[in-house]
Amino acid sequence: MEKTGLSKTQITIMAISAGICVANIYYNQPILKDIAESLHTTEANVGLISVLAQAGYGFGLFFITPLGDKINRKKLILGMQVLLIASLLGMVFIENRIGIFSMSLIIGICSVAAQVILPMAASLEPKNKGKTISIIFSGILIGILAARVFSGFIAEWLGWHFVYAISAVMVFMTMLMIHFSLPSVEANFTGNYKALLQSAFEQLGRFAILRRAALMGALIFGAFCSFWTTLTFHLSGAPFHYKTDQIGLFGLLAIAGALGAPYIGKLIDNGNPAKTQLYTTGLLLFSVLLLHFFPISLWAILVSVLLLDIGVQATQLINIATIYTLDEKANSRINTIYMTSYFIGGAFGTFIGVQCWKYGGWNLVTLQLIIFSLLAVVVAWFSYQITSVKTTPIR
Repeated sequence: MEKTGLSKTQITIMAISAGICVANIYYNQPILKDIAESLHTTEANVGLISVLAQAGYGFGLFFITPLGDKINRKKLILGMQVLLIASLLGMVFIENRIGIFSMSLIIGICSVAAQVILPMAASLEPKNKGKTISIIFSGILIGILAARVFSGFIAEWLGWHFVYAISAVMVFMTMLMIHFSLPSVEANFTGNYKALLQSAFEQLGRFAILRRAALMGALIFGAFCSFWTTLTFHLSGAPFHYKTDQIGLFGLLAIAGALGAPYIGKLIDNGNPAKTQLYTTGLLLFSVLLLHFFPISLWAILVSVLLLDIGVQATQLINIATIYTLDEKANSRINTIYMTSYFIGGAFGTFIGVQCWKYGGWNLVTLQLIIFSLLAVVVAWFSYQITSVKTTPIR
């Protein structure tokens, strides 16, 4: 049967649902200090909460999202949302550090419903694939960034446990919307689960573009997560001394960059992705240089927040749109390899960022960000050189 594409309402539902799901692994970042105080421990000790949430997400990406090529994607999304609601409710009643660590890991695993939605949209949209993907990924980015604003305000006025209680309600509402609005998408893969995971690895061997995109994605998201985790510590100390809700407001500025995703998607459908990535990774590098040389300037931090998020968003969006052109029947497995690398990079970046903060403060953190960003620029340059050679006519 010929594909008719997704309606605007369906695309909107998918974008909102993906954003609300993925937001759950980032609620903890602005409220780490509040959690530390409630547990009577240090910020460095609770920094593992962010690492576990992102590591759980990476685990879920590798072991769960490939199932989107084997079983009905709609049923898989709904099942993960049910488990996510249960883990969020568990977080509400947690009273000890080990329990919080455990729930953070489970929440990360269950939040991968967002990464089943993305390839599902790609498979259902025969035209304007880049634009549709960019809208849904915009929802994911806004969810990531708005999570900080939301959790900061809720924690300041109601307490951090209410962050997860309200999130459970939101996930339930999106679960209902998906159940009644989206079509069922049957699987293409007929092998067993072991063969499915092996096939996911095979995608990495099949496509050099996927290998480069995975490396670049890990680097840029590592810088992104390191920045947003340690920014909480930086702004809560001297000379700023900002409260949790004030720190959360910085996420509003970053959301402005995410709102440009549909426009970037249109450029991807008609432009040169490899060349564009040279500019987007360069923008990321420039933003972290500002952070390093102007560490206590509020204006420098504000500009850096905007530029960093635009650079990361645009680079990621180009990667996503590019890898979804490789093999439509293997979209979930390709997405698994890319997004697993992406979020493992985020978890690694968070861990390194927390350690840099612990041993060298903001100065060492920004040096780490510069290294990650510079490596991303090198990968982008290498990709551009390869595509330039392939597209240069032989005379």
